Amino acid sequence: MDDSAINAPSHCAAGYGNDGDPDPFQWDTREDCEVRQILDRVADKWSLLVIALLDRRVLRFTELKREIDGVSQRMLTVTLRQLERDGLVKRTVHPVVPPRVEYELTPLGGTLHTTIRSLVTWTEQHQNEIAAAREEYDAKEGALV
Repeated sequence: MDDSAINAPSHCAAGYGNDGDPDPFQWDTREDCEVRQILDRVADKWSLLVIALLDRRVLRFTELKREIDGVSQRMLTVTLRQLERDGLVKRTVHPVVPPRVEYELTPLGGTLHTTIRSLVTWTEQHQNEIAAAREEYDAKEGALV
């Protein structure tokens, strides 16, 4: 087998648990691992917000920018292009003056939204526990200083 095929992004080494069996919840830590690249993209805070906002609706760039507190125009542009490249967002340019550009989730992007919704629900359910853990940790760290 050609060495380049082994090193291709689609051929990432599986993670292994303590028992030596493949661990399906681990992925290769190499930057060229396709799974890692996809997780880096969809787990990015701007991508998560864009996907959440586009659930079952079409928005223009300016509407997205207005809804996402703190995102720069450049970062939103980069995020939308990457999501479009990955097949998660569809960009439609309407031939009017000035051009009107709209964004919506693709069917693939819609399937990801379900996962994001689960993550948000988990966060909402456990936010008080996390806040308490942070306070406890900060109190310990403050005592060490």
